Amino acid sequence: MKQLLLNFLVLIGGVGIISAQVYTTPDTGTTFTLEDLVAASPATISVTGTTYTLVDDLIISTTDTFLINSDVTLELAADIRITVFGTFNVNADGVTFTAIDPAAPYEGFRFEEFSDINIQNSTIQYGGGLRVLTETFTINNCLITNNVSGVATGGVIALSRGMPQITNNTITFNQTPAISSGANSAVSPYIFNNYMEGNNQANSNRPQINMGTTRTAEPIQIIQNTIKGDRTLDMVGGIAVSNFVGGTINAIIDDNSITDNRYGLTIVGNNAFAYVRNNRIEDNDTQGSPNVGGSGISLNTSSGGMEVIASGNQIRRNLWGITVIGEASINLGDGAANVGQNVFSENGNGGITYALYNNTPNALMAMNNCWDETNAPNTLADAEAVIVHQSDNATLGLVSFDPVDCGFLSIDDHQLKAVTMYPNPTNGQLNISHNTAFKHMKIYSIDGKLIMQKTLQMGANNMFLNLNAGLYILELTGVNAKATKKLVVK
Repeated sequence: MKQLLLNFLVLIGGVGIISAQVYTTPDTGTTFTLEDLVAASPATISVTGTTYTLVDDLIISTTDTFLINSDVTLELAADIRITVFGTFNVNADGVTFTAIDPAAPYEGFRFEEFSDINIQNSTIQYGGGLRVLTETFTINNCLITNNVSGVATGGVIALSRGMPQITNNTITFNQTPAISSGANSAVSPYIFNNYMEGNNQANSNRPQINMGTTRTAEPIQIIQNTIKGDRTLDMVGGIAVSNFVGGTINAIIDDNSITDNRYGLTIVGNNAFAYVRNNRIEDNDTQGSPNVGGSGISLNTSSGGMEVIASGNQIRRNLWGITVIGEASINLGDGAANVGQNVFSENGNGGITYALYNNTPNALMAMNNCWDETNAPNTLADAEAVIVHQSDNATLGLVSFDPVDCGFLSIDDHQLKAVTMYPNPTNGQLNISHNTAFKHMKIYSIDGKLIMQKTLQMGANNMFLNLNAGLYILELTGVNAKATKKLVVK
């Protein structure tokens, strides 16, 4: 009996060893390609044509490099993880990381502190995300889609430190948020020109970009991104930057399009400074409950020390325009350094329009804004009707909104708003309707290279664009009008 028990324990131990197979590179300063890994450990990774299959965990040691510089597909078995202590460099024109079986996702990528990560032109799908513990991280021109909670749980790209570079990517329909950091991580990424749609398919109470504290001297930069929600999800916000732990918020949030989320943008906590400029924040009302969300911009802190400077924003059709709560503060135009020129339209709930709700005792400056775009030009009475402040409740702070101004709304703004461009994203077919001002269209790559030109007709235009997948800038021009739009090609 004892011998049988011993044999059984040995068998169980053997099974445990088999289930925990891992290949670790030798830490000799060697650069490994996929072919090199096949030669070094054929039981770990195999190849058929340009498709490689990884069936054991892979660890890249501190002095070693994992290089992928040709267009290949790497399939990973269920629950397999790639861990990098050294260098991970993907610089081919088109690399795909995917699961052998999309119904059995791999665990994902873990990039340890001090590793050096560069990922270009890749598709990352059906895995458990990227846990980024290093300061040296770049991901550019990638498609990150249909991933689940795995090695990364807070977001499909989960950040921890430094100033990671996240640029020109398409991040869509992942189970978790698109980008996240820990509450006390003090990380300041550069998040530029990404298209994000339908992330946090789990429908948890987290936004698509969910950031904690930042570095003190270097701001988090969230610039020129599209953050589009999935309207079937009622808990998912657009962008949040929060300080719950006594840290710092230093933020630049400019030129983003934030639409169809539970709320648009929220900043929470004191010791916070942010520029919020030239964002389009529209239709963030998916939950439909004004008591728990739906603001275009929401600012909230229980103690003083928040300074937000906002100008040039377009805030339309949210349940609230801007809500300022607790001891928060915002400068919406001071007649000096801040020009104002924020536009509000059709923000409201319960049959009442709310452009700005100052639910604090603090006085706010809000000069030179267009408070009711649909009824431009505005009077002071028009502004008063959509602002809640001291004149409505003596315990609230005064909002100084004189002068009001809608004159900065150019013909371009009105005419571009009338133009309908669909579908976007597109597989190549593009329809432009209600065109009344634009005669020509130029299409640029994200690095500014002119790709093609088209002549536009008044009214409807239907065309097929033979473009590679990626993000493009469309420049529309007419006799007295010029405007730009983004186009995503799938």
